[in-house]
Amino acid sequence: MKKARSVLSVFLAVVAVFGVVTAVTSCASKPKKVVVATDATWPPMEYVDENKNIVGFDIDLINEVAKAGNFQVEIKNTAWDGIFAGLAAGDYQVVASSVTITDERKQTMDFSEPYVNAGQVLVVRKDITGVTTLADMVGKNVGAQIGTTGAIEIGKVSGVNLKTYDEVGLAFQDLVNGNIDGVVADSPIAANFALQNATYKEALMIVGQPFTDEYLGFAVKKGDTATLKLLNDGLAKVKSSGKLDELVAKWLK
Repeated sequence: MKKARSVLSVFLAVVAVFGVVTAVTSCASKPKKVVVATDATWPPMEYVDENKNIVGFDIDLINEVAKAGNFQVEIKNTAWDGIFAGLAAGDYQVVASSVTITDERKQTMDFSEPYVNAGQVLVVRKDITGVTTLADMVGKNVGAQIGTTGAIEIGKVSGVNLKTYDEVGLAFQDLVNGNIDGVVADSPIAANFALQNATYKEALMIVGQPFTDEYLGFAVKKGDTATLKLLNDGLAKVKSSGKLDELVAKWLK
């Protein structure tokens, strides 16, 4: 009887250990879910299409990074004016929204490796002549989305009147309507509105050359090294595979 009980005890112990190992293995193999915030108002980088889906370059890229890095993403449409506060509060783990890597932002958040250079350009109406730089806009009203590097650059030029908008599309609409004289935006955004948008391309043009080097990256909460490693590992694979170049060709050229 004692022997039978001993055999039974060993059997139950083995079953228990097997159950623990199986549970641990299952948990380890399940991809981590990362919540990603984006301000989906910046075509072709991130925007809501006619089917109410959030699409764009950044959306494709973060999905490819997740696939390569073996984690899942949940995209959360978030207004730009509160997007970094939400990151700091832990409402989500990543901001993938055409975020320029700056020294000022590095003080309050961490960044992935950069993935594209999107310098600022000036867009004006085609009926405006003699303008190639922001310095030519002294005494005029120039728009940009609030809190962006475009707004910062306009503010650096004495005599140029900055008008800010919650969404960059509103700035371009005001430009077409003659309410302002120019818009400063990332070159991919400017190209989308001035060169590809059927409503605007006959009325607007990009003047001069990009006047900043602005490298975009994914932002994470300061000190979140685990999420940062996931992003950088996945991004490295996307770059080396040539997939990043494919996305640039699809969305930005």
